This record gives sequence, structure tokens and C-alpha cells, in this order.
Amino acid sequence: MPELPDFAAPGRVAPSLRGKVDWQDGEIVELRSETAHMLTVRLALPVWNAHVAGQHYMVRLTAADGYTAQRHYSVASAPGDAGHIELTVDRVDGGEVSGYFHGVARIGDHVEVRGPLGGFFAWAGDRPALLIGGGSGLVPLVAMLRHQRAAASDVPVDVLACVRTPEDLPYREELTGDQVVRQQVTVVHSRVAPPGLPVGRLSPEVLAPYAARAVAEDREVYVCGSTGFAEAVGRMLTRAGVPPTRIRLERFGDAVPDRGTSEGPGVAGHDTRRSIAATIET
Repeated sequence: MPELPDFAAPGRVAPSLRGKVDWQDGEIVELRSETAHMLTVRLALPVWNAHVAGQHYMVRLTAADGYTAQRHYSVASAPGDAGHIELTVDRVDGGEVSGYFHGVARIGDHVEVRGPLGGFFAWAGDRPALLIGGGSGLVPLVAMLRHQRAAASDVPVDVLACVRTPEDLPYREELTGDQVVRQQVTVVHSRVAPPGLPVGRLSPEVLAPYAARAVAEDREVYVCGSTGFAEAVGRMLTRAGVPPTRIRLERFGDAVPDRGTSEGPGVAGHDTRRSIAATIET
């Protein structure tokens, strides 16, 4: 196994290098709607490289005239799902790759993929973690939760899932229907909430007990969402005393307003994903 880069968290598992350099044709074997605008694509891979929860794959589409479009998508499936990966794709207005999956793709189609990629945002499952996601930023975090459950691990994991309405929550039955999972997952609804639950953005007050537990238990904190969401949550975490070295951000998007937190506007859009290892300014 190759050595991990210096910035990878302790205990993280190194992925196969072969998956990082070779393109292969994955076959679409299932298309599953998660929300009105999010679709899970299950792919069978001829060469399967075990990923680490939190990693992503690159997808490449090639037109008849040779034009290509490439996008990165986080893996939603657990690492033990041998021979397959699941990518959950958010539909983006004008998005070339997301538009293909939502409007054109059919079971039996083949698409080029390359991966697994990324080490900074990966979670090997051996350290306590706090997972905070907004919208499609929940995808890699669900892979982490699935990994924990599949391994029957007792490593503590808490999840803060931030969405606008109940209908915007991907994997809704999985995250809210199981009593054990419900004890780990808190859903924050910024616009409409189920009866009896509060409505409001993720705020320092809501985040405070989770941040305190993260500090007390020396947890790794993973934050994924639009740039504005991720940076706002990062600022709230550092102000609550979480060391920046324990915070890992993955953010994506182009500049349009984001309303996932009480910290103000940001950006959104889910055809572009990148990992950031920069120190959070407080």
C-alpha cells in the first residue's frame, strides 16, 4: 500500500494507486431517486478498488465529436460494497454531467470513471467523528455512517444534516427511519420542518453541544457543502473551541446564495467538488 500524504489524518487507510490512474467503463445497474433533484447511480466496475469513506470518483462523458466533460462525485456506498460504487448526483441547471444522469442515463449504459481519489477528507472509521453536511454535502458523510454500521463499530459518530425541507433530505428513510440511526443523526431544517420540530438555520447555539463533545472526545470533524456553508460552519466550530487541525472541509460550487447556516451568504452548485486543506480564519 502507498504511503498517505502528510496531511492525511492518523489511521487513515491508503487507497489503491491503480484506481487513481486508470479510467474504466462502469455499467449503470440501478438508478434510484433520493429527492426531487438528487439521484443515486449504482455502477458495476470491472476493476474494483476498495475506497475509504469520504473519497470520490471522477466521471467522464465523451460526445460523438470528441468533446468531453468531467466531474467529481463523492462515493455514497460503504467501502465493503465489493464490485460496485454508488454516486449520488445533484441536478444542476445547465450541468452537463448531472444533466446526463438525470435526463438521459438508463440502466445498462456505460460511463467512464476513475478512482477512488482523495485522502484529506477520507475517514477510516477508527476515530470518533462529527459529520456536518448541507444538501448534497451529505453524500460522503452517509458513506462514513454506512461504513460504521457495516463494520458494527462502536466508534462514536454524530451527524448534523442541514436541509431546507424534509423533502430535501437524501436517504431520508435510512437517516430517520431507523431508531439507532436517529440517535446519531440530527436534521436541521432551515425553511420547513416536520410537525413538532424547530425551523431554523444551523447556528452557534445549535452547534455548541456538538462542538463541545468534539473537543472533549478529540473528534475529527468533517464538514461538506457549498463553499459558504462549509466556511461558515468552520468559523463557528473554531469559535466554539474546536482546533482547526481537527476540522476537514470539502466544499463545492459556483457563486450563488447559500442559506444553510446563520452565518450569511455563500455559494452552491454541485457539478464541481474540491477539497480544501487551508487553515480556517477565525
